[in-house]
Amino acid sequence: MKKRNKVSAEFSMSSLTDIIFLLLIFFMLTSSMVQINVSLPESDSKTVAPSDLIVMMTKDGNLTFNGKKTSKSALKNQIRSEISQMTNKENAAISIVAEVGIPWSRVNDIIKIASELKVKAHIATQPRK
Repeated sequence: MKKRNKVSAEFSMSSLTDIIFLLLIFFMLTSSMVQINVSLPESDSKTVAPSDLIVMMTKDGNLTFNGKKTSKSALKNQIRSEISQMTNKENAAISIVAEVGIPWSRVNDIIKIASELKVKAHIATQPRK
């Protein structure tokens, strides 16, 4: 006599996908709550990147563009108008000079503006002590 019931050696993936989905949600929620506060780098390099556009940021919230005090909301339009007056628009670059201790999110805002305007952005570093 043969058995009519065969044992199936299958693995159910439904519980595994549920666990992976819950982990994905967990990491998405916790990553948005984490604030990254990175001190700006020091460098041994003596190379100076050429730049006509300089954005300076201080800890007390002051923002200057090419030596003139400005606000974050007006910065994008000022950069756009400055680039339109340049003869070498393809090689336009923004140098971001930020005081040590400025939250990385503020520097990242300037990098996003540069990206939207399709302009290179360099973070100025201080000499290593």
